[in-house]
Amino acid sequence: MKAAVYAGPRDIQVRDMPDAKIERATDVLVQITTTNICGSDLHMYEGRTEMEPGRILGHENVGVVVEVGSAVDRVKVGDAVCLPFNIGCGFCENCEKGLSGFCLTVNPGNAGGAYGFAGMGPYSGGQAELLRVPYGDYNCLILPRDAEEKQSDYVMLADIFPTGFHATELAGVQPGESVVVYGAGPVGLMAAMSSMLKGASQVMVVDTHKDRLALAEKVGAIPIDDTEGGGVEKVLELTGGKGADRGCECVGYQCCNMHREEVPNLTMNNLVQTVKATGRIGVVGVFVPEDPGAADKLEKRGRMAFDFGAFWFKGQSIGTGQANVKAYNRQLSRLIEHNRVKPSWIVSHELPLADAPVAYRNFDQRKDGWTKVVLKPAA
Repeated sequence: MKAAVYAGPRDIQVRDMPDAKIERATDVLVQITTTNICGSDLHMYEGRTEMEPGRILGHENVGVVVEVGSAVDRVKVGDAVCLPFNIGCGFCENCEKGLSGFCLTVNPGNAGGAYGFAGMGPYSGGQAELLRVPYGDYNCLILPRDAEEKQSDYVMLADIFPTGFHATELAGVQPGESVVVYGAGPVGLMAAMSSMLKGASQVMVVDTHKDRLALAEKVGAIPIDDTEGGGVEKVLELTGGKGADRGCECVGYQCCNMHREEVPNLTMNNLVQTVKATGRIGVVGVFVPEDPGAADKLEKRGRMAFDFGAFWFKGQSIGTGQANVKAYNRQLSRLIEHNRVKPSWIVSHELPLADAPVAYRNFDQRKDGWTKVVLKPAA
């Protein structure tokens, strides 16, 4: 099968790889029809993780079931399915609690597994023609009849739509509240849209990329251009000096200042400043236990200089961690099915899998207009 393979830092190659196949009776084999490049794929692409060369990337996947294991009961050949990026078993303590992002079975010694991701188990990614899905009955979301025509919408259920929604859940967004979102990348845009769905009265999105801020404005958010470094003051001005009720961190450890220099603690400390006293912050941007390639000495060890004194004095609270996709994807899929939302509004490029190397390069360079890339293995 053709697949996008990590060959080393900033080197993605489309190669012929052994076909994915059923390995256990609980597996499902999916022919991938749509797969996305995620911002978190760029951490691996840039060599900022322990990703091993030769592995297939891709954790945002939609496709059609072509084979099922002998113990699979619910999922059938021919079903159109979306696959949560985090792999769960369905029966461990965390999965039973709905915490599928922290499964205790699929990545022994760790909490959580994922397709094609460093440190998240041995599972191949879906930027390929075929994908093996472990515990298929649990991990496959069977899509409605309009799945084929809305593939670029439903594929967002694999990660970024539930992750953006999760940011608002961690932050505790309620109707009528104000929300500040740091990051206008795909997840930040989904957090802004989710805040709107929850009835937020005011949603502010802070970033330095004008093309992304334009997309935030399309969904009804207030775009705040931090290019000149005045984002904090603007949020405070818009909230009468008190700060937003809720804040969402949707950038992660590779956030940059107005000079495009990495400052790992920038968004976290800006949120402490821009969220009101007793407000709550939800953090879904990726922060890693260690980053050997970082210039910052603390970040090399997965640490940061956090304004804990101000955070404590303001009585703020915080929720963190990757989204438990299965906690949200079924309900969110109904919003797509009934045309309440169209998350594909962020898609800038739909390309064949063969173009993955150039797509990664342009997306990584944040080239103007490259906001979200969808790959089509069959094209």
